[in-house]
Amino acid sequence: MNQLKSFAQGQWHTAKDGFKDCNHAINGQVIAQISSTGLDFSGMLDYAKSVGQPALAKMTFHQRALMLKELALYLMSRKKEFYQLSAATGATKLDSWIDIDGGIGTLFVYSGKGRREMPDHHILLDGPPEHISKNGTFLAQHICTSLKGVAIHINAFNFPCWGMLEKLAPSLLAGVPAIVKPASDTAYLTELMFRAMIDSGVLPPGSVQLICGSTGNLLDLLNCQDVVAFTGSASTGQYLKSKPNITQNSIRFTMEADSLNCSILTPDATPETPEFDLYIQEVVKEMTVKSGQKCTAIRRAIVPSALTGAVTAAIHDELTKMVVGDPAHAGVQMGSLASLAQQTEVRERVAELRQSCDLLFGDPEHVEVVGGNDQDGAFISPILLLNPKPLDNHIAHDVEAFGPVSTLMPYDTLEEAAQLANLGQGSLVGSIFGFNDDNVCELVNQTACFHGRMVLINRDSAGESSGHGSPLPHLVHGGPGRAGGGEELGGIRGVKHYMQRTAIQGSPTTLMKLTDRYMPKAKTTASVKHPFKLHYEELTVGQSITTDSRVITLADVDNFAELSGDHFYAHMDEAAAKRNPFFDGRVVHGYFLVSMAAGLFVYPAEGPVLANYGLDDLRFIEPVYPGDEITIQLTCKQKSYRRGKGYGEVRWDLQASNQDGVVVAAYDILTMVASNTEPFAE
Repeated sequence: MNQLKSFAQGQWHTAKDGFKDCNHAINGQVIAQISSTGLDFSGMLDYAKSVGQPALAKMTFHQRALMLKELALYLMSRKKEFYQLSAATGATKLDSWIDIDGGIGTLFVYSGKGRREMPDHHILLDGPPEHISKNGTFLAQHICTSLKGVAIHINAFNFPCWGMLEKLAPSLLAGVPAIVKPASDTAYLTELMFRAMIDSGVLPPGSVQLICGSTGNLLDLLNCQDVVAFTGSASTGQYLKSKPNITQNSIRFTMEADSLNCSILTPDATPETPEFDLYIQEVVKEMTVKSGQKCTAIRRAIVPSALTGAVTAAIHDELTKMVVGDPAHAGVQMGSLASLAQQTEVRERVAELRQSCDLLFGDPEHVEVVGGNDQDGAFISPILLLNPKPLDNHIAHDVEAFGPVSTLMPYDTLEEAAQLANLGQGSLVGSIFGFNDDNVCELVNQTACFHGRMVLINRDSAGESSGHGSPLPHLVHGGPGRAGGGEELGGIRGVKHYMQRTAIQGSPTTLMKLTDRYMPKAKTTASVKHPFKLHYEELTVGQSITTDSRVITLADVDNFAELSGDHFYAHMDEAAAKRNPFFDGRVVHGYFLVSMAAGLFVYPAEGPVLANYGLDDLRFIEPVYPGDEITIQLTCKQKSYRRGKGYGEVRWDLQASNQDGVVVAAYDILTMVASNTEPFAE
């Protein structure tokens, strides 16, 4: 018998007793046994903090991001074995793809975002500097630094791979080690992928540990530097969140709970429109993919009263074609639930819903199965219900059957539709299908505050839409109220859950040293050589040059107007320009100023600077008039090396000043600068 092992303090641990069976979802046979007895939970925390956290702390955000990419590539090379075992969870190939490839894809996304949106440093800036003193000698900057604790990841049974990786990606990128606790029913697949992660040798010792079984007293041992990220039922999440140690120490608790998500069909989406067909497809898909075991599935289908009959008939027709059974058999479209316990749970919840809802399709007690049966395997029929009076009967707004179950709810006005959507008391996701943008916008305005994500689908967006039930690593995954009140993913927002935001106040030079980013009015270092002659490694933040000056003439203005075609009156007509309350006469084109500035600071010969790839935060602060004399100060603002590419990205601060020392324009210049230690690579 396969006894699942935990990975604690750098070693695989086998329990000696207290085992619980994990059953094959298709045939009911015992596939593994699970227990965490004998684990030293205090020792695991100490190991993560004394070994894992210091190892991750030595790495910059970019190094951790590359680590995630390397891990993702390794897991991709072994995904065939994950797919083979995933079938035991009742998953079809599509279900497994969402779980396995979706999870690995999340690692890739966070790797890319970490290198593009975070510095090659240990401190993440949160917003621009705050100017809090008259002369700028006392500055403030919000920064985010990694917590000195451990992330406890408690995952749900429905996504044994994705659930683990979608939490690990942001926490490891933040530099916080993790202890992973998968749900027991499908932990055998999590353990297999976790073994591959350890085999890869990519992750530093202590950065990840695994608990197969109960967490014991682990949550009672945490402190204010630790984080709990939970996915599962709302009731379990609330129980864990209310534990005395969690509340007394203000321990961060990110909760993503199952919710009664809704999808609204607008009145204009009649049966002859593409939106009607798209809606039917989406409801059926969300009922049957993963056998409806998704925290984002459509539980409440809110439709116009006049279209209820047409929607019912269309969904009924599609569900009639659905083939339920063992995914190993050709033609099977929907597999089983994850366990017989889940089958019992769903049947009980359907019975509750039927107290106020009519059964339109399916038999909760029996389903014809290809390659199996619903006694040994955790199979269940797709169930479509109708709540004829959803504003009066609230059971379907309160009770969730976590399986292939959805309830139709008719409405008469858009206001009623919004009211029904919001009766879910907080959802992970809501969707709206309609082509009339006025209808869609009205619904969003009334319902968005009750949802963590909203998907607006019509004929124009459907071809590339990710669909109602697909959380993306770029977007927040969470929601208010019943959905848990937390957020996961959301790009770099998810990384910040594992960091502390701190307001730092001090001199610009001190803050520049701390953040490795030039701050306004920080002390600069004069560059002996032109900085464009220096390779990436030779440049230092704060290195600066001041150029020669140039007097702008009226002829310059006229010539630029002819060259660019920009004959805006304020540049060409003295009398009209004077009537403008902002100007005293003809003003210089702002874009001529930018071009002229380049002529002053650019070193023209071939050198380490490979390309200028953009400008950021361009502002024309004061008018420039013919006769003004302009000088440029160019300062190395921030560096970010592209490991393995042979170059780094250098951000320059540019200040253009007139003859009176007044800054008239300011912006950042972005360049690629060659390394002198690594050859350039395409």
